[in-house]
Amino acid sequence: MEPGGLEWLLVPMRQLVSWGAAGAMVFGGVVPYIPQYRDIRRTQNAEGFSTYVCLVLLVANILRILFWFGRRFESPLLWQSIIMIITMLLMLKLCTEIRVSNELNVKRRSFAAADSKDEEIKAPPKRSYLDFDLNYFWHWSKFTDYVQCVLTFTGVTGYITYLWLDSSLFVETLGFLAVFTEAMLGVPQLYRNYQNRSTEGMRSWCNTAEGSGSSLTPLKSIIEVQLGVPSIKMVLMWTSGDTFKTVYFILNQAPFQFSICGLLQVFVDIAILLQVYLYSHYPQKPVSHTAHPASTKAL
Repeated sequence: MEPGGLEWLLVPMRQLVSWGAAGAMVFGGVVPYIPQYRDIRRTQNAEGFSTYVCLVLLVANILRILFWFGRRFESPLLWQSIIMIITMLLMLKLCTEIRVSNELNVKRRSFAAADSKDEEIKAPPKRSYLDFDLNYFWHWSKFTDYVQCVLTFTGVTGYITYLWLDSSLFVETLGFLAVFTEAMLGVPQLYRNYQNRSTEGMRSWCNTAEGSGSSLTPLKSIIEVQLGVPSIKMVLMWTSGDTFKTVYFILNQAPFQFSICGLLQVFVDIAILLQVYLYSHYPQKPVSHTAHPASTKAL
């Protein structure tokens, strides 16, 4: 059979593979949040998820969308950002409602334990975005406050982008900030592991969660939130996901910022993988750890 005779089969197969890869890019990042959303809703406990992850991913994806207006890239990457923003808002809404409800329930239990007729149940203090209190930034009492903050950030950055849209330097810097912000999600945990010379604290948190019947799966950390790493297998999953993204960026000739930061994410994953292996096989010193809520890494 002549080589040209297979074209009728190869062309649609290539198209199917292309569609599959694009679909994986659009929805792959939000898939890990689906079971976590269901677990939080079922257990009415959001302590295993850090809303700072939502903050970072909202900022990163809003900047990425603005970057698209200055330099058009593949539509699957644009839709990926839109889907991620919607997902993070849904996670924020659920976590805020559960946190406020749990705070009120604690107050009620304390009141019942005191058994005092002279006291009244005091609702937790309401914290609003419009209070402009940095001590309670991103820890507000209503979901609408988070929406106001996101809209304000979008409006300000959108207006600045509109003014500087003709500047290639500004546009390229904006694109770099967008993908670099997300790429840095794993660095705080990498540094924490290096300081502790151990990853035992992460495993101990995981064992505690399992022992208490929690079904939340701890993943990556951000800021001062500690990550749970149950095994090298989990880190390999991160690495494979980030490697797929990076290869997709390169093959589809995405803006260079995507490829550079994708490689950075892979390097961070490999570094954490080496830490898990080295500190588990060659422990250097016992370190006492404090359990922290876990966060989630976007694929």
